[in-house]
Amino acid sequence: MAKVILTNEVQGLGSAGDVVEVRNGYARNYLVPQGFAVMWTRGGEAQVEQIRKARAARALASVEEAQALKAKLEADKIKLQVKTGTGGRLFGSIRPAHVAQAVAEQGLGEVDKRKITVPSIKSTGDHKVTVHLHEGVDATVVLQVISAR
Repeated sequence: MAKVILTNEVQGLGSAGDVVEVRNGYARNYLVPQGFAVMWTRGGEAQVEQIRKARAARALASVEEAQALKAKLEADKIKLQVKTGTGGRLFGSIRPAHVAQAVAEQGLGEVDKRKITVPSIKSTGDHKVTVHLHEGVDATVVLQVISAR
């Protein structure tokens, strides 16, 4: 087993700044090369504190701010124009970065693309997307996919 310090949030494993023990191959072949973690060392404790401070700075300051952003996001539909073929089928896929950009363009605030969960969307219409804003505060946003013809 290998000890690693997570530099990004890894679903099912932990968030940035956590020290976790994983199998050697998982750390060596996936986490470290992808930049999700660094190997743990004795001097790594200072690095852990630095990562946690950076994570806290990126996170929303309080639950009240997260609740206010949740109310803004859920109040209106987020419009997203994409290229479509016949019958309203999408050419590509909708990624969390597209949703985060659409939220920012509509002036609803800044949302971290890593905190957005997008289901498989294959056609135009209204779709539900989940945005994790804070511990225990998740917003269910209605994403209106429109053809950009």
